[in-house]
Order: sequence, then C-alpha cells, then structure tokens
Amino acid sequence: MTIELSIENPCVPQAEADSSVRAVWNQLSLDAASSRTEPLIAGLVLDLIDGCDDLGESLARLAASRIATPEIGRHVLEKEIRAVLAENPHVLEAVAADLVVSYERNPAYPNYLVPYLFAKGFLGLQVHRVAHEMWHSGRVMAASFLQSRISEVFAMDIHPAARVGSGILVDHATGIVVGETCVIGDGVSILQGVTLGGTGNEDGDRHPKIGSGVLLSAGSIVLGNVRVGDCARVAAGSVVLHEVPAHTTVAGVPAKVVRRHADSVVPAEQMDHTITGEG
Repeated sequence: MTIELSIENPCVPQAEADSSVRAVWNQLSLDAASSRTEPLIAGLVLDLIDGCDDLGESLARLAASRIATPEIGRHVLEKEIRAVLAENPHVLEAVAADLVVSYERNPAYPNYLVPYLFAKGFLGLQVHRVAHEMWHSGRVMAASFLQSRISEVFAMDIHPAARVGSGILVDHATGIVVGETCVIGDGVSILQGVTLGGTGNEDGDRHPKIGSGVLLSAGSIVLGNVRVGDCARVAAGSVVLHEVPAHTTVAGVPAKVVRRHADSVVPAEQMDHTITGEG
C-alpha cells in the first residue's frame, strides 16, 4: 500500500502533484471501505470520507469538526478552510506527502485512515498549514485563532508564520513548540516534546532552521537561529545551542557530535533513536 510521492523536490509538475493527491484520496477511500462495519465509526466514515468528493473537502470537514467552538462553528470553519485549500493547491500536496510518511514511518498505523482521522500530530500540522497561508495573506487574526485551537485541541503550539516543508511526520505531538521564524525542511520526523525556540527576547530571525531528512527525537530542544544540517539526528533530551553538521548525530546538554554517518542514511526515515550502531 505504498504510494510514491516526491517530497524532496517542491518543483514537481502540477499534473504529477495532482495525481499524488488523488492517489492518497483513493487509498483513504479504500481504507474506509473496510471500516464501515465498525458501528462506532461508521457515521464518521460516512461524513468525512464517503460524503466527500476529494481530499480537500474531506480535510476541511475533518479539521473544522475538531477545532470548532461555540462562537465559530464547524460550517463557517469548513468553508474558510476549503477556500484556503482551493487557493493553495500546494498545501494539499504537502498533506498527501505527510500522510504517506506517517503511515510508512509508524508501524502502529495499520492503514492511512487511522492517522488521517485520529493522529493529532498529523491533523494539527494540517491546520497549521492553513493558518500559515492565512498569516501570509494578511489574515493575522484568523491565523492566530487557528494557532490557539491547535494548541488547545492537539497540544502542539506552532506559530502560523513558521515554514514547514512536506513529508513531515509529527509523532505523538504532545508538547511540540515551533517558533515564529523557524524553518523546517522536507521529510523531517518530529517526536513529542520537541521545542524549536528562541533564546530570549531578541527580535528578528531568532529560531532554528531544520534541514531535510532530520530526526528530532523526543524531548529534544533547539534554541536560537542555528541550523541543524540535512539528515542529522538530535538525540532524545538533547539541547542544541550551536550548528549541527549534516549527517551527524548530536546528544547531550549542551548537544555535541557523538557520531557521523553515511550520506545515504536518512534518520527521519529510519526512525532509529539510538546513538550507536550503523544508522
């Protein structure tokens, strides 16, 4: 059930990107077919999969149902989110890539439908993607509302200005904090309790820059405008205060390089959190 998506090159042809989004939607529909016999979620599947024509409609409905408030209801949010997705097709391409890697990197997921419907890290990231587009179109208050709801509902706090690549696994999600000027590359895996923050009250570009293929293990902290190089690994509980070279593993407080690995190793894909061995 592997769907091939290009998550390393953001300049894929539009036809190819559209095909990838359709492929993910088709797989979700297939996964839903085997879930209709479960009475507890049959109505959910009917509403969010069977009752929708495409991934954009489904995601807008799913996200709105999770973050609606008494003051800002589901139908209002669904309309607004759907409009953002329609105006920014690259967002759905990233959503599709996120879902593929979420399934591939987490053996706890039996199919695509489980992370899509129930993984708060996945859905929280997709709401952030919508908030990010709102922020950059000048809708600061709307984006701030979505950020607030992401924090309240999914226990992860991502500033709407933060730039996040595609093919991202946000696993467990609880306690993740991502600052305003943070940039995260493609194909990154982020575990619970990760902080990508500043070092104080400084202004300007003050948050980390995370390269592609990076693994940020549970409880790791990266502070300040420092770069974590491509295909690096930050061990659990480490505190990074200085640049991390590409293709290295860092560990400790403060973090130091404890090993280098081959250029072919992509820690985010391997999901190996140990600091010894071949990976």
